[in-house]
Amino acid sequence: MRALVAAAAGLAAALALVLAVTALGSPGGDTSPEPLLSSPPAHP
Repeated sequence: MRALVAAAAGLAAALALVLAVTALGSPGGDTSPEPLLSSPPAHP
């Protein structure tokens, strides 16, 4: 029975966290127009 209560508490905490992040939303801002380089440029 104790495990069931612990599982329910964990699920409620996870759901509260998801709802809090959803309510806050993602921070606004502009993205960089330049693409990210996957490797450093070759040296001459």
